[in-house]
Amino acid sequence: MENGGTGTGLRFLAFIEGVSVLTRQESPYRWAVLFTALAAYYLIVSQRTAPGLVTNQWMGEFHVSAGLLGLMDSMQFMAYALLQVPVGILADRFGPSRFLMFGTLTNALGTLATGVATHTWVLFVARFLVGVGDATIFVNLVAVINEWFRAQEFVALLGIIGVAAGLGSLTATVPYALWIHAWGWRSLFITVSLVLFCVAAGLYEILVRRPRRMFATPTVRAGEPVRPPSVRAAIRETFTSRQAYALAMCHFGLVGTYVGFMGSWGVAYLMQVFHMPRSAASAILMLGLFGAMAGGPVTSWLASRLGRPKRLYTLVHAVTFASWLLWFAAGPRPWLGLVLLSLVLIGFGNGGSSLTFAIARQTFPVERVGVVSGFANMGGFVSAVLLPSAFGAVLDHVPADRVLGFHFGLAIPVLFTAVGLAGVLLARDARRSRVIAVQETL
Repeated sequence: MENGGTGTGLRFLAFIEGVSVLTRQESPYRWAVLFTALAAYYLIVSQRTAPGLVTNQWMGEFHVSAGLLGLMDSMQFMAYALLQVPVGILADRFGPSRFLMFGTLTNALGTLATGVATHTWVLFVARFLVGVGDATIFVNLVAVINEWFRAQEFVALLGIIGVAAGLGSLTATVPYALWIHAWGWRSLFITVSLVLFCVAAGLYEILVRRPRRMFATPTVRAGEPVRPPSVRAAIRETFTSRQAYALAMCHFGLVGTYVGFMGSWGVAYLMQVFHMPRSAASAILMLGLFGAMAGGPVTSWLASRLGRPKRLYTLVHAVTFASWLLWFAAGPRPWLGLVLLSLVLIGFGNGGSSLTFAIARQTFPVERVGVVSGFANMGGFVSAVLLPSAFGAVLDHVPADRVLGFHFGLAIPVLFTAVGLAGVLLARDARRSRVIAVQETL
């Protein structure tokens, strides 16, 4: 024990003095990298759902219909979804740090433009920029963990990412609602954009400039040296892999239904159906966020203990599907207690969606983790693109009775989560082989 402690102390002193005896996966500096990247992720996630707090205000101030507003939300998520595979390829080939910084800057510009928008088209462009910036964050955050942390730490750290996402979404409920009530919605978006600009500068310093001086050795991912595949090979192997499609279906069912509903129509649903003020509706949505914050670390911990996450992930999908189905089956004015329980379970399922990337990490070669993660993540945000606009279209077709319109709209997440359940049943478990072979493609 004494010799081990002395060795650790000497290695730490050598690191402080700038001697390159520690790899990235061994250095204490990796925690500074992680928490700086998480700060960016936390703020950007809060901007995914913040527009849901001002849906009614935007409809009045910009004179837009529910369907057009749903289309605007869809544009934000469409930009996110379409860029997932290109971002994954770029992260695998050129490293994630600069793209993480670029995404934070782009998101800051879009958030600033949202705050100063005076015309509908400006608001559309602004939310599209937010989507472009958001598109680079998660895949590159996963790649940063893959680059700076050991393979055995990977699954547990996915749970920490889930907590950061939950805190971001939690901030976009009562705290942001109180801010909007006190100082207006424009000041909120402008302030957050200024903080994001500062975080982008911090990312450059901590993820780009300082590591270049501190570490002379080349970057190694999760302890394994790899040769990045060609772009054509990466795309071909991913787009013909049954496993990749199954994982994308998993994310389609859990992420898009949660993000799309909570971010666009959750507050409006509670205000219309239960006649709640905005602050009370935002407080109730926090139940889903608490569920999401618990779902990430709990499912990641269980998966790391069990070693085979598919069975656990199947249970998560089944519970999420049952929650949406019961909510819809309860009728236009369901019992509020059922809605509260459903929100918790649906949020927990969204937090558990990090198991998509645990399965990807276990069943694909390390040099393809970035592009496969991007492809799977794209599934979640294709769902998030479709749900807000589809929900808005349903509401526009039942203008005389908004409560009935919201009830019909709940059939959409029921169908989407059924797709997710089918995906997890189709996904292969890691026990068959350590990686998916080329011949196991479509």
